[in-house]
Amino acid sequence: MHAAAHLLANPVGETGAKVRRRFDGLLAAMQRYRDRVESLGPALDHFRKVARSYRPGLFQAADMADLPRTNNALEQLFGSQRYHERRATGRKTASPGAVLRGAVRLVAGIGTRAQTLSGRDLGRIDPAHWRDLRRSLDRGRQARTARTRFRRDPDAYLNALEQQAQQPTLPS
Repeated sequence: MHAAAHLLANPVGETGAKVRRRFDGLLAAMQRYRDRVESLGPALDHFRKVARSYRPGLFQAADMADLPRTNNALEQLFGSQRYHERRATGRKTASPGAVLRGAVRLVAGIGTRAQTLSGRDLGRIDPAHWRDLRRSLDRGRQARTARTRFRRDPDAYLNALEQQAQQPTLPS
């Protein structure tokens, strides 16, 4: 197991293809000498099975220099965002706004901590993309509002919908 961990750590900086060949050779050796480790045989079988299932993504980091080896940095970034959100709102749990408007709030929060933006940076935003994002957020907000109104008084909500449907419309 230590040999597999050492190979995957790739301290020499070999290419993904070379690391893959070495790792496949190690797995083949584990299969070949399985009989010599009687009590550890099932553990080796399990390791080989799991390694095969993860194989497509095991060697990506060796071929891409900027790809992090683990997702710890990403988890730390999201955890930091959650911490700051809770601290700013005074809540013990995550803010519902983080879920409802997360596509905007998360990016904005992380972006402002990563670098200071100027007015010129904000002016470079594509207005069409911004309007599409606003529309999608407003659709979600309207749907949540309608659900809340329906839950409070279903009869009144349905009567209002019926009246709206029965109103004559003007030709366009």
